[in-house]
Amino acid sequence: MALPPIVLILVFVGLPIVTALLYSLGHTGGLNSVTATIAQHQHVATSWWGTLDAYREVLTNARLQRDLALTVTVTVVSTVAVMLVAFGIALYQRLSDSRLAKALAVLAIVPMFIPVVIGSWAILLFYSGTGFVRTALAQIGVEGPVWAYTQTAIIIGSVWTSLPFAVLMISSGVQAVPDAVIEASRDAGASLARTVWSVILPMATVPVIIAATFTAIGVLGSFTVPYFTGPNAPTMLGVDINNYFSSFNQPQQSVVMAFVVFALASVIGAAYVWANFRTAAKAVR
Repeated sequence: MALPPIVLILVFVGLPIVTALLYSLGHTGGLNSVTATIAQHQHVATSWWGTLDAYREVLTNARLQRDLALTVTVTVVSTVAVMLVAFGIALYQRLSDSRLAKALAVLAIVPMFIPVVIGSWAILLFYSGTGFVRTALAQIGVEGPVWAYTQTAIIIGSVWTSLPFAVLMISSGVQAVPDAVIEASRDAGASLARTVWSVILPMATVPVIIAATFTAIGVLGSFTVPYFTGPNAPTMLGVDINNYFSSFNQPQQSVVMAFVVFALASVIGAAYVWANFRTAAKAVR
């Protein structure tokens, strides 16, 4: 019964990955022959296994190195910001029944129902030179910042789009911490900060790690947010992949960048695999 979906994945996902890998190594025949016919500035295999010239070109290109640095920086900063905000909202909701806590929880998932294109465009206009921030501050004689088409705008957009899932995931983990455990910690004389650090956070580690990995991978491969809100240069690799494939007609270089993103995502995904193994181990015990 599991064979049909497995075959479907192998044919429509596995086979394209293999052909793309072969093309990045310079194998331009077979299924890659049509792309290789119209591609520019590609490297052809010089041995049976291929060549690393395309990878060498991409990884030593000064512009792409800056783009890679921007991609990693935005991913790290956005992920940290999302985790702090999401955990703060989840913790406040867990420890308080106030209307403010409930309002924050509701507002945090609003971006889930707004298309990324609309949200990105709104962020761009909000922080532009004639946007709301500068207009409002100008009323009191203050010159506001212009964050449109900057790295800051990409981070704001990434946090906006990633926050709902993180809040839902972390909230489920924090809500699962038994009241008896929290009360026992407080009865033992632990402060609120110590209770959070030594009791709530360790018991919610797995959902936090899952939320962090999905957030990081999502930001790492994002296209819409950096395309709309970010600068023309440097830009994130998701935008570079599209530019090299469609605008520069260099599909081999775009495939190499895709595998670079895949390699980075695989490193991040290792934490997700560890979290799943830990959850399974707890279930067995």
